[in-house]
Amino acid sequence: MKKFLVTLMIFALVLVTGCTKVEDMGDYKEGTYFGTYTDNYGGSESVATAVVYVDETGNVKSVFLDTTHVKDGINTTKKTLGDDYNMKVASPIGKEWHEQVKALEDKIVAEQGLDWLEWSDEDQTETDSVSGVTMKINALYRAVEDALNLAK
Repeated sequence: MKKFLVTLMIFALVLVTGCTKVEDMGDYKEGTYFGTYTDNYGGSESVATAVVYVDETGNVKSVFLDTTHVKDGINTTKKTLGDDYNMKVASPIGKEWHEQVKALEDKIVAEQGLDWLEWSDEDQTETDSVSGVTMKINALYRAVEDALNLAK
């Protein structure tokens, strides 16, 4: 009887342990990763920057994107300029640069990387894969790609 109870307890322990939820492990190493890409769009050099945070489970938790910009002879970034970047008037969807980048950042987090993105032009600068984004994103893409490669 004693052997039967011990066997039953071991079986119950294995059964309970087998039903324990396993945390979903992502594809990346925990940490904060930085990526950059230098572009010469519009005749002036700019640097696209990506900061990607990966949590302890290996999942991308946040992405911050920005690009350097010179306005009136002053070095700044497009996010710093906010609405003063004035992309809204040229945007076919009436969205400012920082609004479109926010949609891209959110999509990268939701999809846990860049594998989902499909280019809509031969030069691989534009995509229809992100709702609310109509601008060229190739430099931002390359900066994120750089950061994610460091996280692997």
